[in-house]
Amino acid sequence: MTPEPTPPAQSAAARPAPKMVIRDFTVSLGGKSVLRDINLDLMPHERLAIIGPAGSGKTSLLRSLNRLNDLEPGFSHDGRITLDGLDIYAPGTDVPALRRRIGMVYAVPVPLPWSIYDNLAYGPRLTGVRDRARLDEIVETCLRSAFLWDEVKDRLAMQAPDLSGGQQQRLCVARVLALEPEVLLLDEPCSGLDPISTGKIEDALAELKSRYSIVLVTNNTKQAARASDRTAFILMGELVECGPTEQLFTNPVHHRTSDYITGHFG
Repeated sequence: MTPEPTPPAQSAAARPAPKMVIRDFTVSLGGKSVLRDINLDLMPHERLAIIGPAGSGKTSLLRSLNRLNDLEPGFSHDGRITLDGLDIYAPGTDVPALRRRIGMVYAVPVPLPWSIYDNLAYGPRLTGVRDRARLDEIVETCLRSAFLWDEVKDRLAMQAPDLSGGQQQRLCVARVLALEPEVLLLDEPCSGLDPISTGKIEDALAELKSRYSIVLVTNNTKQAARASDRTAFILMGELVECGPTEQLFTNPVHHRTSDYITGHFG
């Protein structure tokens, strides 16, 4: 009997499916084109930085990922964005549910005018969590994830607006995490923060990527180099290139990318 051929050895682990896929995505606001034919994937458990000059469309892209641009007058789009294969702009999409799955942290922290504890418990309470022990667990877990627990664990009844700016921003990160999102969007989260606070947020992102897909919009190219796995460069509404962060910063494909990261323009 002729022996059966030996099957080929299994290759390395197959590349996972993207968490979000952006295809031929175009955005206009008030009749003005701000994004054109963007094609980009967001992978599970990665930190994707988006860099580019002010006004290049970075924030518009970020806000498109959880449909916050729907709130802008004159917003229109073409193309497709999917989350786990589902078109987020499809008719009938539950937009509030989508925004719970794709949480957003803004450049300026806006803690609610309540205690630290109530800031964290507010979202879970809205979703029906009433058990105090469970709320305590959520508050502690999220504050730990945002590298804030050790600083506030003995003063959870303190009014959140009395925290420092860096602490407020980490509180806002923790508040988003309390809703158990799958994707975390951050729009210039460290603008105006001191280096120590910035470092703590970057450390938090390094740990959070084990549980979330993260998109970080930043005007600070050094931060992108430190705090991301891949980087996308957007210029005048167009995606110039995207690749592993180390490669993009040391050997970019396009001269426009090189000019930007070396400070020749932007």
